[in-house]
Amino acid sequence: MHLFPWGLWLLCVASSSARGDSGGKAKSCSELRQLYGSKGFSLSGVPQAEISGYTLLLAFHVIQRQLMHPGSWQKTCLGQVEREHLRICPQGYTCCTSEMEENFANKSRSEFEGMMKEASRSVQVTLTSQYKNFDGCTSCSFSNMGYFQDLLNKSEKALYDTFPSMYGELYTQNMKLFKDLFSELRRYYRGSNINLEEALNEFWTRLLERLFKQLNPQYHITDEYLDCMVKHSEQHKPFGEVPRDLKLKATKAFIAVRSYVQGLSVGSDVIKKVSQVSLGHECTRAIMKLVYCPHCRGMSSVKPCNNYCRNVMKGCLANQADLDTEWRNLIDSMLLVADRFDGPSNVDTVIGTIHTRIAEAISNMQENKDSITAKVFQGCGNPKISTKASSGEDKKRRGKTTPDDKPSGLGLEKLVSDAKGKLRDIKDYWVTLPSVLCSERITAGSVNEDRCWNGMTKGRYLPEVMGDGLANQINNPEVEVDITKPDMTIRQQIMQLKIMTNRLRNAYNGNDVDFQDASDDVSGSGSGDGCPDEVCGKRLSKSSSTRQPGTHAIPNQSGRGINGASSKSLPSSFLIFLSMAVMAMQYLWR
Repeated sequence: MHLFPWGLWLLCVASSSARGDSGGKAKSCSELRQLYGSKGFSLSGVPQAEISGYTLLLAFHVIQRQLMHPGSWQKTCLGQVEREHLRICPQGYTCCTSEMEENFANKSRSEFEGMMKEASRSVQVTLTSQYKNFDGCTSCSFSNMGYFQDLLNKSEKALYDTFPSMYGELYTQNMKLFKDLFSELRRYYRGSNINLEEALNEFWTRLLERLFKQLNPQYHITDEYLDCMVKHSEQHKPFGEVPRDLKLKATKAFIAVRSYVQGLSVGSDVIKKVSQVSLGHECTRAIMKLVYCPHCRGMSSVKPCNNYCRNVMKGCLANQADLDTEWRNLIDSMLLVADRFDGPSNVDTVIGTIHTRIAEAISNMQENKDSITAKVFQGCGNPKISTKASSGEDKKRRGKTTPDDKPSGLGLEKLVSDAKGKLRDIKDYWVTLPSVLCSERITAGSVNEDRCWNGMTKGRYLPEVMGDGLANQINNPEVEVDITKPDMTIRQQIMQLKIMTNRLRNAYNGNDVDFQDASDDVSGSGSGDGCPDEVCGKRLSKSSSTRQPGTHAIPNQSGRGINGASSKSLPSSFLIFLSMAVMAMQYLWR
């Protein structure tokens, strides 16, 4: 019964000799200790010099499970081995323990999420700044209004400033009617469910009724008579072509500007929500291996290979890359709608001169009062003479129809040109994100392909770079990706992009389409919707800490106890180690 404890003691000695057989002095871990401490971790338990990760932990676990009453010295031996077993970084001489790996992995996750938020912040700032330029805010002063709201506000203000002197009581007695019109236009622009054509038709109808009564005060005009007059107004055209022309142009202009600023808002919201998607376990391991394992191996000055980094990022950002198609469609549609801001029916001309068109319509009715009245009497009969008739000249005052503040359009032209350039800059954001994150600040770059960290050692990275998107990650050598389980948050955002793109395309054609609720359909059909039938269910399982033979080129390393002359005694140590393990197992089986 005394044979087994001595055998196990020999196993511990053998494992220790295997660590010390390198034939040279172990490298210092001072650089790793400095890095580890700078990350906020305690240096307690951090090796002063490299330790060996070459252990056969399985044999010890089998023995431990068989022992009925393990001694404290046995626990110490087993604990020592477990501490040196690496779960993420390649096995070999190392300055890291498994506890340090776990700490580095958690740090990797937080640092990567920080990098993602930083990368998305620049796109968000672009979209948010454009939104403010065009839209501003709902409760800002005039100086802080966006361009579109500023146009509408200036037109309204011009009406209030000029109409009292131009029309007198014709304006003052109908002031609420004008205020209601601009209020409806503003509500529509802000996204309210208002039929813009109906709102404009209602305005012209109410204005016609009131002006006709005010221009003919000598008659007693009933509501029934007004209804008859309105029915014949299409024939009489009391306001000329202004109502039809303004309705056509204003509807297209407001649909375009409303959908455009909503597109900016949706794009910014998608970026924000996707940047908050949490990092998966396999991705965390892969990033830790990419960033911190070279430090554990004593290669602090060696940066990761660029293609190695790109494969890690393409695996980690597989779901995000599936946003690319619908994101591009959104940007293209916004660029098309922006083109509608120019031309003969541009936004400046239409929205910025609403007050001018109303003045033109009123003046047309004043100038043609007698002929319009005669046509109305002919179609609806002569109304009764009013006993309260008034011939006040103020009501008949005629005004100029050309207010002085017609927009030049130069401000909008510059704004649109700037916006188009910035939208094109972020069009390929999702598929270029891996390359952005693998910048030369992080990786060794293309000029050092033979002297970079390839996931195992210092050398060239041989695997090919994966394509973009979830379905293309089935054979990713760095990150284990389950292509059958797309991220639902990202699928929802894909659907939001589709809905907004559809709205923009309708807006380009002058059609108004209300927002749809995408909460019931988050499958994300179209770009990146799940995976093809021939690849679904074929999940490739890989180890994050090892790679298939031949994947990397591993150069000879003198003095490292691997391929150099100083490592010749290492196989004999392992033979002793294996022999002791077999003897111990045979003893237990008796």
